[in-house]
Amino acid sequence: MSQPVRIGLIGAGRIGASHAAVLARRVPEAHLTAVVDPRPGAADLIAGPLGARALSSVGDVLADPAIDAVVISAASVAHRDLIVAAATAGKHVFCEKPAGMSLAEIDEARTAAAAAGVVFQVGFNRRFAADFAAAHDLIAGGRIGEVQLIRSLTRDPGTGPADPGAVPQWTIFTQTLIHDFDTLNWLNPGAHAVDVLATADALIAPDHRDRGHLDTAVVVIRYSNGAIATAEASFAAAYGYDVRGEVFGSNGMVTMGEGATTSMRLHDLAGRAAFTARSDTDLLVDSYTGELTEFCRAVTEKRPAAVTGDDAYAAFAIAQACIDSVTTGARAAVTR
Repeated sequence: MSQPVRIGLIGAGRIGASHAAVLARRVPEAHLTAVVDPRPGAADLIAGPLGARALSSVGDVLADPAIDAVVISAASVAHRDLIVAAATAGKHVFCEKPAGMSLAEIDEARTAAAAAGVVFQVGFNRRFAADFAAAHDLIAGGRIGEVQLIRSLTRDPGTGPADPGAVPQWTIFTQTLIHDFDTLNWLNPGAHAVDVLATADALIAPDHRDRGHLDTAVVVIRYSNGAIATAEASFAAAYGYDVRGEVFGSNGMVTMGEGATTSMRLHDLAGRAAFTARSDTDLLVDSYTGELTEFCRAVTEKRPAAVTGDDAYAAFAIAQACIDSVTTGARAAVTR
């Protein structure tokens, strides 16, 4: 068996903490070597219990010959710079989505990784959910015929952001629906997005509408093979974290996604009930495990990862078209 890939985790926030635990406890192909975060004590809080070193400087991680790869879970605005710096230092790179905050940034990131000859994977985790992966294989195998209609949705759990004013205006497209855009692209093999018509509003926090806040959105996407897709998102689902997909074809249909944590159902005087996941890290822990396992295997096997910088670019191109569509009130072309 190959030696585990020695990983430095950059960013010890909520997702960083989840990735650290997954790498240390669920991915035998990985060895969590170090955790870095500039906030005092943040890295120690995660690294100590998992047997990793806590560092405060990204430079220390990139200069360490005992680290083979980095997992970037820092703020999105820093992703491009961190990817470029890591690739230049010869480190393989797994980065949470988005890989940059513009198409130009993502292009710079994927170019740097290609020039350095390192593995570069972006964290589109739904590709590694068992039900989504099975659906993709059926579609790619022609089981449902020609793809005609596609649907993907994301509804975040809870009552919405505690401070809507602190949420950047286009977050619903660049941070939330970016997952759905990649999923739609992936579930329609061989086709590419042509244009979009996007509608968004502040339905959860209407008092912040005049400040540009958007917390609810629906997007219609037309694809090069004629298929029509819809993506929708909400920042507040009272019943739990909700991620689902559907693909309708000329010979059938496939659906995927359920918010229930298990197949157990409670039957009592109130009726029939399921217990739902209340966070992405609960619902998608197996998906996170799958994507990080794939990254480590790609590094070990010296091959491209299953999700590349090109995929990151294609998904963000739809997000950018959504911004253009909302801004103009018209259909917007998707950059290729």
